Amino acid sequence: MSVLVYTESENGKFKKNAFEVASYASEVARQLGTSVTAISFNASENEGLGTYGVSKVLNVTNEQLASFNAKAYASAIVEAAGSENAPVVVVSSSADTKFLAPIVAARLGAGYAPNVVAAPESTSPFTVKRAAFSNKGFAHTQINSEIKVIGVSNNAYGTVEKAGTPSVEAFNPSLGDADFTTKSIEVDKVVGKATIADADIVVSGGRGLKGPENWGMLEALADVLGAATACSKPVSDLGWRPHGEHVGQTGKPVASNLYIAIGISGAIQHLAGVSSSKTKVVINTDPEAPFFKAADYGIVGDAFEIVPLLTEKLKEFKAQNA
Repeated sequence: MSVLVYTESENGKFKKNAFEVASYASEVARQLGTSVTAISFNASENEGLGTYGVSKVLNVTNEQLASFNAKAYASAIVEAAGSENAPVVVVSSSADTKFLAPIVAARLGAGYAPNVVAAPESTSPFTVKRAAFSNKGFAHTQINSEIKVIGVSNNAYGTVEKAGTPSVEAFNPSLGDADFTTKSIEVDKVVGKATIADADIVVSGGRGLKGPENWGMLEALADVLGAATACSKPVSDLGWRPHGEHVGQTGKPVASNLYIAIGISGAIQHLAGVSSSKTKVVINTDPEAPFFKAADYGIVGDAFEIVPLLTEKLKEFKAQNA
């Protein structure tokens, strides 16, 4: 018996959330008195998972799974859960796993608790704390099924390092044509920049920037900070920025350590999608903008003056502390 954790990777490298869910699974395993087995797909750095408490890695090498496929990945995870006799399956709360986890739970006859923000409060009965009501409150959820599927909120639990080297085994799940009824035809992604899902810092712009031609100053700030760039829904709807950068309740959720909102008023849907960020900084000319009520730090002023000045000060700071 072992706790099974699905560790996401891209181009052979693990995403940041893979180490967080591995750390979480390690704590669950400690409470249950067992070990952690990870399942990875086409990953090349499996030994590194031992740093986060993983004892064994089942590595699936299959070119058909080079791109995420919810049904096929679910079939592999379910088979791995059976072979490991796993009482708990741990996944992240990424867009992919929120699609994947319900399929896994249904096939295992498991209870599924998404948006979990802390280690289990109890394992008998199995109780977890979850973010609820668009992160405005918490729910303490008891899972009574024999098998549990836990979706860990991004950047909620953190990573916990432990010394160790896992054994790595090739895992060849039984996949058939029914697992590939849906196929990826094309993947459109930002290249050479930090992604919103993995970024510690996100710099986001709204209609206050007045047009796509002014996005250069936001990107300059993001470059200095090593941040991902994002935008509000109206900006992507207007075609100023790609829809892949749209964050909020109807876009991508953000759980960064620092979220900087520039020229964004703070509609409730946007706030719901970024509320998990640790620190929120708002720059807006309107002192009554709703975002200021949710901000940790706020600057009332013209972004066209403040952002270039902030960028220069950060460059000076980095040069002095290089």
